[in-house]
Amino acid sequence: MSKECEVYTNKMQKTIEVLKSDFATVRAGRANPGVLDKITVEHYGSTMYINQLAQISVPEPRMLAIQPWDASARKAIVKAIQTSDLGINPQDDGKVIRLVFPQLTEERRKDLSKQVRKMGEDGKVAIRNIRRDAVDTFKKQQKKSEITEDDLKLFEKEIQDATDKYCKDIDTETARKEKELMEL
Repeated sequence: MSKECEVYTNKMQKTIEVLKSDFATVRAGRANPGVLDKITVEHYGSTMYINQLAQISVPEPRMLAIQPWDASARKAIVKAIQTSDLGINPQDDGKVIRLVFPQLTEERRKDLSKQVRKMGEDGKVAIRNIRRDAVDTFKKQQKKSEITEDDLKLFEKEIQDATDKYCKDIDTETARKEKELMEL
């Protein structure tokens, strides 16, 4: 891989990482601490993520236990979860906040599966946009005689190969997440 193409392949790799973290926030009927990753809590005048304020554990397959390090953060955490789009009502016993994930209905599984496919398609569009930017940059460099026509062809092939590889990775991750959603 040439250093000219490496910058763009690094961007493609970051796109895959972002997609994986987005997939982790999609609830699959079993407890996954990743669903809380994007929920912020207003505490002592600053905004923090739940995992910065509490220990999150999975005591049962369909339950998350959130144990705040500071007891005064408990109410703020409960409020943040209630106002999020998680759709689960937290149970607060004074020490630990519990989130019980209900079994997903077949219809909800299909909706989530569609959502995952759309996220995957958006990821592929992002990869293709990176490819387009790279090719445009290389063509401008060739026009300014900074690189040769042979270099241009070589870079275009490298970028296309990387694009194909990362699009295939997205397909694999999307299929894996859909399979996880459809399991009972």
